[in-house]
Amino acid sequence: MKSLYLVRHAKSSWDDPGLSDLERPLNKRGKTDSPAMGKLLYKQNDIPELMISSNAKRAFSTAKRIAKELDYPVKKIIVNDKLYMADIDDFINVIHSRNEEIDKLMLFGHNYGITYFANYISDADIDNIPTCGIVRIDFDFNSWKEIENKKGKLIFFEYPKKHKI
Repeated sequence: MKSLYLVRHAKSSWDDPGLSDLERPLNKRGKTDSPAMGKLLYKQNDIPELMISSNAKRAFSTAKRIAKELDYPVKKIIVNDKLYMADIDDFINVIHSRNEEIDKLMLFGHNYGITYFANYISDADIDNIPTCGIVRIDFDFNSWKEIENKKGKLIFFEYPKKHKI
């Protein structure tokens, strides 16, 4: 069985209009929400074996903060620019290239692509994955290459406001 965690980056700051979209950092709420969601995952024993993040500063910052709460080494987070504003094919390509020994994979990305992808590969019908939202989708097969439309089962959909974080 394979478990895929899709995480939308936490809330970002728009304080510096001179920054490129890739360079936007997390705002205060984003810096609070991401470790809180990491703690939630830790309590549920939902700990990935591999984390891959978009190269956007806000996504990687979210990944680092969640990793810290899961005792996942930050230096083991893979940064992949294909996850920046990824579409369905980009997500699938990143997943297909994973080692089959990994059973729990966590990807950090952006909307609207991450919501579309979650719905595309699962039985979910999610309108919007909010900032720092996390979905877990389980697949009843042993190869990441088998991921395709509607093969997975939505296990949970968590986000900060659901837990009043």
